[in-house]
Amino acid sequence: MQKMIVEGGRTLNGKVRISGAKNSAVALLPAAILADSQVTIEGLPNISDVDTLGGLLEEIGGDVSWGPDQTVHINPANMISMPLPNGKVKKLRASYYFMGAMLGKFNKAVIGLPGGCFLGPRPIDQHIKGFEALGAEVTNEQGAIYLRANELRGARIYLDVVSVGATINIMLAAVKAKGKTIIENAAKEPEIIDVATLLTNMGAKIKGVGTDVIRIEGVPSLHGCRHTIIPDRIEAGTYAIAAAAAGNEVVIDNVIPQHLESILAKLREMGVTIEDSDEQLLIAPRNPLKSVDIKTLVYPGFPTDLQQPFTTLMTKAHNTGIITDTIYSARLKHIDELRRMNAIIKVEGGSVIVSGPTQLEGARVKASDLRAGAALVIAGLMANGITEITGLDHIDRGYENMTEKLNSLGAKVWREDMSEEEIIQYQNS
Repeated sequence: MQKMIVEGGRTLNGKVRISGAKNSAVALLPAAILADSQVTIEGLPNISDVDTLGGLLEEIGGDVSWGPDQTVHINPANMISMPLPNGKVKKLRASYYFMGAMLGKFNKAVIGLPGGCFLGPRPIDQHIKGFEALGAEVTNEQGAIYLRANELRGARIYLDVVSVGATINIMLAAVKAKGKTIIENAAKEPEIIDVATLLTNMGAKIKGVGTDVIRIEGVPSLHGCRHTIIPDRIEAGTYAIAAAAAGNEVVIDNVIPQHLESILAKLREMGVTIEDSDEQLLIAPRNPLKSVDIKTLVYPGFPTDLQQPFTTLMTKAHNTGIITDTIYSARLKHIDELRRMNAIIKVEGGSVIVSGPTQLEGARVKASDLRAGAALVIAGLMANGITEITGLDHIDRGYENMTEKLNSLGAKVWREDMSEEEIIQYQNS
């Protein structure tokens, strides 16, 4: 096990390139199951979640090979409907996309209950509602979800809650179902459009993606194709926040600015100068920064995945700001760690109240989940002295080469092996 060491007080300058979207990758890889011939996906992020999903594809008989620039070739010809009850499935929540993909391919699947970051209750009832509407029988047996269908038939499905996962999972199951499927109150995230683009390139018939009504006409078979993943808007937002917190002029390359409108609007409201072009952002903070109020919402609203990093930035802003996460109200485990670093933050109901400006101080802190880890790294960049961050397995799930990217901007960040005593303390904390 390793820890990350961040020496604070260094100004970020230069250019950083954004990797492929994690939240697309974790759905694109399972989607390849549906094809009858090789699928090639270019530009995947080099993160542990992608490695885990590649391993799961191999477990069910897929031929998975990697080329340069994080290109993967997946030949699903010899895949079988093998149960995936535990093991790698427990490492990430997005393993649930194997439910929709395998149900669509084989009319059956056995998948362990998904793992990933614990952010409070995140039920999959809308996924199950969709599968059942398509004709599947869904049962929970000994900690695994069993899906069985004689055949899948198109249906009209209304999602009670706007859900990215349920929208994608139902789409995966429906593309080969007989007849027409209509998903109402569908999520609109760019990652859903990315997955639909892959499926369309494979021969699926999908309309309305990016709106709240998606129409799918089932087809009997899907073929292989080549697809390039979109840039990661959450990684881009994270580096934009880091630049606002500890930068002078930082260029963020390989972005789609339209995917970042809500976060860029709030940064501008704080007093950050932002220039955008087709594929780049220039972030140039001005002092003093001023506090703003944030409420996370489904896309195109402010993303819940950037709530935690933005909380860190708010400690530098003047006056008091309120952050309310309407998506995952329990996504607050970074608060106590920021308090260790001298942040003045309190929680009232479902809202976080941040008072500033406050000079953060280096400390030993623990990343409890992926985006909390990013928040603590940004805090380390802002702080006086040295910050030690444990729980790097969370960070590695979603950020490619974070240490190298930050150092290329002038930060001083490195990783060290933890001592046996530190490992014991971490495991008991």
